[in-house]
Amino acid sequence: MHVLKNLVSMLVTVFLLVVTSVSPGLAAVVSGDPPGLAIAIAAQEAHTQEFLAMDGVVGTAVSVRGDGVPVVQVFTESADVFGFPRFVDGVPVVVKVTGLLFSRHHRPGHDGGPGGGDDDPVDPTARFDRPVPIGVSTGHPAITAGTICCRVTDGTYVYALSNNHVYANQNQATIGDSVIQPGTYDGGTVGTDNIGALSDFQPILFGGADNTIDAAIALTSTEYLGNATPSDGYGTPKSTTMTPRINLKVQKYGRTTGLTKGRVSAINAIVNVGYSGGVVRFVNQIIIEPGSFSAGGDSGSLIVSNDRSSKRQPVGLLFAGSFFITIANPIGDVLSRFGVTIDGD
Repeated sequence: MHVLKNLVSMLVTVFLLVVTSVSPGLAAVVSGDPPGLAIAIAAQEAHTQEFLAMDGVVGTAVSVRGDGVPVVQVFTESADVFGFPRFVDGVPVVVKVTGLLFSRHHRPGHDGGPGGGDDDPVDPTARFDRPVPIGVSTGHPAITAGTICCRVTDGTYVYALSNNHVYANQNQATIGDSVIQPGTYDGGTVGTDNIGALSDFQPILFGGADNTIDAAIALTSTEYLGNATPSDGYGTPKSTTMTPRINLKVQKYGRTTGLTKGRVSAINAIVNVGYSGGVVRFVNQIIIEPGSFSAGGDSGSLIVSNDRSSKRQPVGLLFAGSFFITIANPIGDVLSRFGVTIDGD
């Protein structure tokens, strides 16, 4: 009987591994990920809809416990949300309080202080001489302010990359609209402070549809936009990107909090994010902690690796978060959408 139970257990494990390895909805599992991560992702995706139907749940993701066991995380608005199972499909469930999640454009009264680097601090909200650095204040004239992600190229032209809600005003902008530095909230004006013109954006889909990126590009030139952060930042990002993995050390430079450092705490996040136009569902997102990693106005920041073996390799495009977490689009998905590469080292 004991032998039979072991045989059944082995067959079930093999079946799960086969099913999860071919599922088209799974996030990429990269070399070095803990054993069982693919099974945890499959369990998460199978049960996310029932979790999100519960009052007070804002998302799910996959992470790893301190003992190395993959878990399904459930994100909640507050600590008084109850009724979760201990396991789903044999995978432990961990409840994490994140609060409500919002896009990270600047909201007056929600400034954080610049994180600061090793050099003299720079004010990322200021107007910079042209070519401007990446990681500083920018935006469509109709929004408050966000952050320049980086300079990208299609091999012929160069563009400034940021979020849809920073450069395309949540789908409301028109191709050709001005992009300025600094953003309007920081004193930028059309004509005097133009650095480019909106060239393309991925529409944000409201109404419960799945979104993967919040991104837009503006046509610019090397005369107006540089490819490195200010002097107190991490410098020039690499052109080669990397797939995020749990516990990867990362850093970013943004308009509000400057240079900050953190780690990827979860992947394959499925989250409901609040915009002024409504709540938007995003899938296959990256979660970064601690909460101080970003604040309102950091939307658009490029998140790069801070790992010794892969320093400054781009990982994600910051677009949302809360007091507890930051949320980013995988940078590979963003670049593929626009057919560009990062114009970096």
